[in-house]
Amino acid sequence: MIYTIIFGLMLVLAVYFVSKIGSKKVKPFPKYWHPLLMENVLFYRNLPKAKQVVFQQRMMQFLSEVYIDGVQLELQELDKILIAASAVIPVFGFDEWHYTNLSGILLYPDNFNEDMQFSSKDKSRNIGGIVGNGRFEKQMILSKKALHHGFKNTTDKSNTGIHEFVHLIDKLDDFTDGIPERLLEHQYTIPWLKLIHAEMEVINANKSDIRNYGGTNEAEFFAVAAEYFFERPDLFKRKHPELYKMLVECFRQEPGVLEK
Repeated sequence: MIYTIIFGLMLVLAVYFVSKIGSKKVKPFPKYWHPLLMENVLFYRNLPKAKQVVFQQRMMQFLSEVYIDGVQLELQELDKILIAASAVIPVFGFDEWHYTNLSGILLYPDNFNEDMQFSSKDKSRNIGGIVGNGRFEKQMILSKKALHHGFKNTTDKSNTGIHEFVHLIDKLDDFTDGIPERLLEHQYTIPWLKLIHAEMEVINANKSDIRNYGGTNEAEFFAVAAEYFFERPDLFKRKHPELYKMLVECFRQEPGVLEK
C-alpha cells in the first residue's frame, strides 16, 4: 500500500507543477509512431488516411493534457501510444474532446488487487484498470499487461483501456451510472435504460455473448458493451442491432462502417 501512496503523491505533485507552468505544448506527431499504430491498433488501421491524420492530432492533444507515469517500470513509447489510442477511440466521433475529469495516469506492470498491490505472490490480482476516487480522483490506474492484451487480441471483444476511458466519459456528470448524459440526448435515456436492463437479464441468465462482467451493474454494462462495440463492431451489429444503433447515436460514429 505504501508504494501506491508514494506514487499517488508523486503524481499529484507532478500535475500541480504542470498546472503552475501552464498547459504543455502539443508536440508534433512522431512519424515513426504511424507503423506502430498500424501494427497494434485495428481501429486506426481501418481509418482512411485523412482520418488517420486527425487521429494522430487527437492523440497528441490528449498526451499534452494528461500526465502519464510508470510504477516500477520504465514507460515505453508503445505504452503511451496505446493509452492515447484508448482515450481517442471512444470520442473520435466528436470534433473536439477534453477529459476534464482526468489529470494523470499510473501504469502498473501487471494486474492488481483492490488495495492496488501487484505482488506476483498475490493471487487476487484480477484488476486491469480503475478510475480513481478519493485521493485518486482525476486519476486512472492501468495494468500494462491488460492494456497491451486489449489491443493484441482483436477477437475477444474486450479492451481494458477503452473500458476505463468509457467509465471516465460516464463519470463526467459526477455519476458513474451507465447513463452517459454528455453523450446521450435526453429522449434516449429511458430507451437506453430499458435496453441495458433487458440485456443484463440475458447476461445473468448466461444467454448472451456479452461478457459476464457486463451484468454487474449499469456502469459496467455500458463499459463492457462499448468494448465489444469498438473491438468487434461487425459481430456486435449482427448480434445486437438495437444496442448497436443506440451506441452509434451515443458515440457519434459507426466503426462497423469503417471496417468495410
